[in-house]
This record gives sequence, structure tokens and C-alpha cells, in this order.
Amino acid sequence: MSRLLIDPFKREESMWFSTDTQGREEAIIELFRATFTASEGAEEGSLIGNLVQNLLASTAAQDRFAFMAEDDGAINAGIFFSRLTYEQDERAVFVLAPVAVATDQQGKGIGQRLLNQGLATLRSAGVDIAMTYGDPGYYTKVGFRPISEADAPAPFKLSRPEGWLALSLTDRAMTPLKGPSRCVEALNDPVFW
Repeated sequence: MSRLLIDPFKREESMWFSTDTQGREEAIIELFRATFTASEGAEEGSLIGNLVQNLLASTAAQDRFAFMAEDDGAINAGIFFSRLTYEQDERAVFVLAPVAVATDQQGKGIGQRLLNQGLATLRSAGVDIAMTYGDPGYYTKVGFRPISEADAPAPFKLSRPEGWLALSLTDRAMTPLKGPSRCVEALNDPVFW
């Protein structure tokens, strides 16, 4: 699959959306670490900070999309999509994880705008399906719908199967994904599932 390169910065209202992570890795990692520490505690902050570090350092460019939102040079939101491979299915599938919006920026719609930008880019890049594992109340606002593990097996047993969500990025309805799934190495740990 070829990767669509969007302009490094796209202006939307007062927010800049960027796909550029080069030289900004520490700021991106710190955004995720601080956001998850504030909401879930230091242990979760460290876990997610390490996940982001591994996604940035060890996931091949064709297997990862990263999107950041910034204002006045400060990164205040970020999302990652990484490849999810179904062994008997030719469709391109990417899983959304993790997502962070700086604590003082939450509730302003930044996360949803960033998600919509990311999904539009995946759609343009020829990705067929986006998956996520999170709060259905939040992710259904941008089009994700609950899906069963029978229709899309997760790489590990899900501790909260009600949070397994999918979104078709094509004009075709979502149909079951075939075969066992495999995620990128950074997510290849049951603690994330």
C-alpha cells in the first residue's frame, strides 16, 4: 500500500494538524505520558508513554500513521493508527491506539477533529477498515460501531469486548474479517487488550 502524504500542516480554525513526528518524539511521548498519568495514574502514564515511544521507534512507516494537533507550537493532541493484519483477508486494516488530548484542552472538540482528519487520510490512502478498542460513547461520535470478536478477532482476548469498534472507510458495509489477527510489535502485549 502506498502512503498518502498530506501537507505537513493543515490549518483548521486556530489548530494545526500535522503528521510530522521527526525531531518531536520527546514532546509527543510526554503528551501521552502526562495525559494518561492525569487520568489513570502514573503506572498507566508510563505504560502509554512507552507504547508511544515504541510506536515511533520500531514501527515501519508503512505500518503506522501519526497525527498531531498543535496550537502556538505546543502539541496538544495526538493519535496513532497501526496496521492490524488478518491472515486470510486482503483488506487493509489499521487500529487506532492510543489517543491523547492534553488535560487542559479536553472538551473543546480537538480530539474529534483530529480523529476525523486521521480517518480522512486513511480513507485517501486506501485503508479499508479502521478499528479501535475504547469508549463506545466517544468513538461512535466519529462513526465507529461496535463489532464482535467473532466478526473481527482481536490479537488477544479483550478484557472489555464492548469497546471493540470498527468503521468501514469504503462505500461497502463492514463484513467479517477472516483469519486470526496480528498487530504491530509495539501493541503485541495482552496488557493493551
